[in-house]
Amino acid sequence: MTEMASLLEAFERAAAASPLVRFVDVALRGLGQVMFQDNPLTGLFFLLAIIWGAVSTGQPFVAICGVLALVVSTGTALVVGVDRTAWRAGLYGFNGVLTGLALATFLTPGPMLVVFVVLGAAMSVIATLATQRWLAGHGIPGLTFPFVATSWLFLLASHGFAGVSGAGLPAGAVTAPAVMVATDPLHVVDFVSGVALSISQVFLKDSLVAALLFLAGLAVSSIPAALLAVAGALIAVIVAHLAGAESELVTGGLLGFSPVLTAVALGCVFARPAPRNLSYAAFATIVTVIAQVALNAALAPVALPALTMPFVLITWLFLMAWPAEKH
Repeated sequence: MTEMASLLEAFERAAAASPLVRFVDVALRGLGQVMFQDNPLTGLFFLLAIIWGAVSTGQPFVAICGVLALVVSTGTALVVGVDRTAWRAGLYGFNGVLTGLALATFLTPGPMLVVFVVLGAAMSVIATLATQRWLAGHGIPGLTFPFVATSWLFLLASHGFAGVSGAGLPAGAVTAPAVMVATDPLHVVDFVSGVALSISQVFLKDSLVAALLFLAGLAVSSIPAALLAVAGALIAVIVAHLAGAESELVTGGLLGFSPVLTAVALGCVFARPAPRNLSYAAFATIVTVIAQVALNAALAPVALPALTMPFVLITWLFLMAWPAEKH
């Protein structure tokens, strides 16, 4: 860890001496902030995970769009003139990169998609500023709400433009009631896959290797955050399976990425990792699984993915309900 600290100090000195290195530093911190880490090394691990996850599934364009969105959102925030301390911490980059990844995941590649990614990344900064002002009186963070709102806007717009198609969007249909069938215990391989992919799906990636890289990135910055990410994934897989959720959603991590974020946020970011707070975070994580399924069903008729909105809603509610002095 001493060598790592020395490396970070050297990088910080280089960033202080060069505007270009500073921009790279801020962009990497923006990547890290997707999971609340103000650490460029974490961002580097996350970048490698995104690239691996995209290339290994034959979608390198998704990684390119994610990086493009990260650069655009980081640059837009600088041009707009946001608070420099917040900018240097990467707080105006994480919603942008998620927006770029989401648009590239759900829309077909092409020139219009690139336009959407650039506009969406820039818009995520405006949405972040608006959300900050909106929530200022409540003392709670905007989290990934700007990403969700911006992505929904552009994904819905894809239905009205011939130049871009939402081929990867969920099929628009009224959700039929689930049929409860006898469930066998998850096989070990499926269980491990569900836990790991719950972590990688935070970045819309379906890759075990990417999941390990994301975990490594968390661990170099915060061991508690890494442990809570795994705990959140475990809770999500177990709860979803026991409740009879569709097995492909469980093992694919599609019901676990929001609970992972909730566990980290309430377990060690906005509260000390004390026993009582961890119990509170565990309860919130369970509720987030329910919220994920509920929003999936609610948004099915308009063919929209829930993205991280379940995490946003549940974390907001629990932060507003939990007195600040108990954090």
